[in-house]
Amino acid sequence: MALQRIKQLSSHLTGTSSGLSALQQKHPDDVVITMAIRSPLTKAKKGALKDSTTDELMLEMFKQTIVHSKVDPSAVGDICVGTVLTPNPVYHARGASLAAGFPETVPVQAVNRFCSSGLMATTVIANQIRTGQIEIGLAVGVESMSQNPDNGGPSQAEEVATNPAAKDCLNPMGWTSENVAEDYNIPREVMDDFAAQSYARAEHAEKSGYFAKEIVPFTVFENDPVTGTRKKIVVVKDDGIRYGTTKETLSKIRAAFPQWGKSRTTGGNASQITDGAAAIMMMTRKKAEELGLKILGKHISTAVAGVPPRVMGIGPVFAIPMVLKNCGLTKEDVDIYEINEAFASQYVYSIQELGLDPEKVNVNGGAIAFGHPLGCTGARQIVTGLNELHRRQGKILVTSMCIGTGMGAAGVFLRE
Repeated sequence: MALQRIKQLSSHLTGTSSGLSALQQKHPDDVVITMAIRSPLTKAKKGALKDSTTDELMLEMFKQTIVHSKVDPSAVGDICVGTVLTPNPVYHARGASLAAGFPETVPVQAVNRFCSSGLMATTVIANQIRTGQIEIGLAVGVESMSQNPDNGGPSQAEEVATNPAAKDCLNPMGWTSENVAEDYNIPREVMDDFAAQSYARAEHAEKSGYFAKEIVPFTVFENDPVTGTRKKIVVVKDDGIRYGTTKETLSKIRAAFPQWGKSRTTGGNASQITDGAAAIMMMTRKKAEELGLKILGKHISTAVAGVPPRVMGIGPVFAIPMVLKNCGLTKEDVDIYEINEAFASQYVYSIQELGLDPEKVNVNGGAIAFGHPLGCTGARQIVTGLNELHRRQGKILVTSMCIGTGMGAAGVFLRE
């Protein structure tokens, strides 16, 4: 069995084809995606998901997975949940999976690499399938920033804090955004222009019904502010997209961090604080065909890079070329890029430095327009990107994001 597996992997690596043509070849042990869904994304502390606890969001995501995946829950070999701010995440994930209907035989794990956690959960499951450990796996990204606000990092030991780069790991993300804007000369006007574009694209996509194909209705609790009683509601759409947002309206917003740099980052050109969840079902091609499931795409590769913590936002500049090289692709081979808009400063710099076509990047808007639930985003980008690839009949999706403490991640996916 092990020898056969080595031969299969070797055939993938030593084939005569290269680049896109090689990636389009189909193998029984390809890691394919058969379901990619997400919740609506809603404003933390204000939106429709604000009263749901983290395990309630997980519970609903697991329930929706069972309904939409068309996979017997007992057939799932492992579940990996990406989440950042959730205390004791395995308690919540394991309990929610059991309550949703996954049997006790299905294990659960959690992963946290900050803003890439959803992509890391997907990668963990993909690699488990690729190495033959499991045939079917579920990746989930989830974050309740209402229930678990980001209160910054922990204290450091004195010996650690004497290292300048290590000390920078604890500095606020807004500081890193201002560092990028100043170090790489990203003007406020350009940041506002790209932010306005994000809103306009998201507005167009929502009005055109594009997101309706990836969002599943979420049944959650809402608290009555007067009586304190809880009632169930159904949430069906994102609530962060501000219709009619323009560069001019964004230019009137005051600086969010006047104490740092040139004070170019604002609440209008940075990602929104948001609640949300996303789920991706993966398996071997052989198993998907055996079960008669539609294949949406396949995971090709993921890459992670390290960068200086003080400019953590430049992570995609290093991670994207790394993953493209690993796959034998060029930037021109890519049909759609989903790059997290943590801050307009780093988003603009990433596009400019890599020489990407802006018409291929975040074509339906991004985190500035509809939010960045930390653990969810990495999975959400895959869901949104695959949905748009199918709409456009494109082939290659690249997802990427910067990561707090100085890292970047990127993933490559191929549409079937």
